[in-house]
Amino acid sequence: MAKQSIWAIAGGKGGVGKSFLSSNLSIDLAQRGNSVVLIDADFGGPNLHTFMGTASSIISVSDFIKSDQLRLDDILLPTGIPNLKLASGAQDVIGMANLNIAQQNKFIKAIKSLGSDYVVIDLGAGTNSYTLDLFLMADTGILVTAPEPTSVENTYRFVKSSFYRKLKSVVRNPGVKSFLERITENKDEDNPRTPADLVTDISNINTQAGETLKYELAKFAPKLILNQVRTPTDVRIGFSMTQACKKFFGVNLGYVGFVEHDNIVIQSIRQRRPVLLNSPDSVASNSISKIGQNIRQNYSLVNSN
Repeated sequence: MAKQSIWAIAGGKGGVGKSFLSSNLSIDLAQRGNSVVLIDADFGGPNLHTFMGTASSIISVSDFIKSDQLRLDDILLPTGIPNLKLASGAQDVIGMANLNIAQQNKFIKAIKSLGSDYVVIDLGAGTNSYTLDLFLMADTGILVTAPEPTSVENTYRFVKSSFYRKLKSVVRNPGVKSFLERITENKDEDNPRTPADLVTDISNINTQAGETLKYELAKFAPKLILNQVRTPTDVRIGFSMTQACKKFFGVNLGYVGFVEHDNIVIQSIRQRRPVLLNSPDSVASNSISKIGQNIRQNYSLVNSN
């Protein structure tokens, strides 16, 4: 059996199209003959069942997390699409707003134990610790943004926050741990401005820790999808973001594609029917299939300008 691949789809802010892309990318994978599990891990406002056109479930991720008897497999629901099952989001949103460490570890272990070819996780917006941890544990972390300033700014913030979270999880040296705690909790102007600056400072504290973090920085390569694109200028924002992440963060952000603003997409969402099923030959559907191919092949768009 081929190794399972976990995709985690996140965004710095709500309303950029995470659930839209999570649902349709999952369908694209399933239509190619892969077994796929789609998980709604947006505990602040689960809505994948709406995007998939399925009824709200009486059993959900929160039931699994709180139960000693249930397995994650036990809550998976048929979607009516061959090869694709759904783990519906938490219904008691207030009670599931923040997972504790034991619940989070249980959830991650269960996700990794699923026997499907692909697991696609739709994460909540923002930079809560459990959102960052689920993003970082995935084989492929995918960021969705829209071509408008607040969305772009929040994507940069997510990249920086997730990288800092990654560093804190791998550091063992007490002096370096203390340094990381100080700079992530305080807003000191003397703090390192970027992850690359941070690695340099840590190397001065402990050479081995610095080398470890350089290795982790090189491995940290999230993907970027631009949604709701209207103009060629919007498309170029993706290239600008990859260049900025490399220059200022030292992070390789792979621009894997964009989806144009399309009334067909809006209609499909209103009809609670994924665009890949509702309008399989549309520009949006073709874009999503191409994005899925780029992610699977680890291919990023190249700026021809």
